[in-house]
Amino acid sequence: MSDTILVTGASGHLGRAVIRHLLDSRGVAPGRIVAGSRSPDKLADFAARGVATRKVDFDDPSGLEQAFAGAGTVLIVSTDALDGAGTRLRQHQAAVAAAKAAGVSRIAYTSLPNAETSKVSFAPDHLGTEQAIAATGLASLIFRNSWYQENLFMSLPQALKTGQWYTSAGEGRIAFVARDDIAAAIAGALANPPAGSVTWTLTGSEALTNEDIARLAADAVGRPVRLVHLNDEQLAGGMKAAGVPEAFVPTLVSFERASREGDLATVTDDVATLSGRRPRSLRDFLAASKAALAA
Repeated sequence: MSDTILVTGASGHLGRAVIRHLLDSRGVAPGRIVAGSRSPDKLADFAARGVATRKVDFDDPSGLEQAFAGAGTVLIVSTDALDGAGTRLRQHQAAVAAAKAAGVSRIAYTSLPNAETSKVSFAPDHLGTEQAIAATGLASLIFRNSWYQENLFMSLPQALKTGQWYTSAGEGRIAFVARDDIAAAIAGALANPPAGSVTWTLTGSEALTNEDIARLAADAVGRPVRLVHLNDEQLAGGMKAAGVPEAFVPTLVSFERASREGDLATVTDDVATLSGRRPRSLRDFLAASKAALAA
C-alpha cells in the first residue's frame, strides 16, 4: 500500500497550509507528498523542498486518474466553483471517481458541519461529495470544517468603519476557527490516519453570537460597533442596494440563516485532538488582526 499523500488545491490557502504542516509539524518526508494544482508553476517552493508537483484539474476527468496514480491517500480540497449550476459537485464527483479508478487506498475531503441538514446554500455539494466517497467503499477521512476566522474580513472591516453591522443571524452562534488550525488538524490526520473511515468536525473552542464578536472587535480596534438586526429579505435588499452581485446574495444570506438556526454552532475538541494544540481563540485572532480590521 502506497504511503504517498496527494493534496489537491495545493496552491490555495488551505492546501498550502496542510502541506506546510505535513513537512514542518509532522515531519513527513517530502518524497511522500504530492502537491496538486491547476497551476503547478505556483508550487515551485514545494518542489524546491523535494515535494512532487502535478497538474490536477477537476475539469479534466481524463487527466485526474493519471494525476492520482500512485497515491495512497488523496485529499480533495473542495473547490470554489459556486456558480449555482452544479459545477462544484460535478468537479468533486469527478475527483472521487478518478481516485477510485487510480487505485488509491483512502480519500480525504474538506466538508462543512451538519452537511445533511445545513441551511448553507452549497451544503448539498458537500453532502453529495461525502455520499460519492462512501459509495466507493474506500476508507475515508471527512473533515467538516467550521467557518474560518478569516471569513470575518468580509464583514467586520466595513462594520467597524461605519459603526453598524447588518445581520439576520439573530442570536445564532458560530464556532469560528483559524484556517491554520484546521490545516494543522488535517495534516495530523493525514500523517497518522486511523483504520477505516472517520468524520471529524473541526471547530473553534467556543461558539459566539455576532453581538459577542462585535464586542470583541470593538475592544480590539477601539471602535464601537452596533448590530442592526434585519430579516433575511431586508438583508438581501440591503446587499443588492450596496452593489453585492445579485447571484451571490442568496449564498451570503444562507450563511446568516445557517447561523441563526445553529448549523455552525457545534463545538468539538477535534482540532486539538488531531493537531496536538488548542485552536486560537477569536479574541486572539482579532487582536492580531487589528491593523487589517481598522484599515
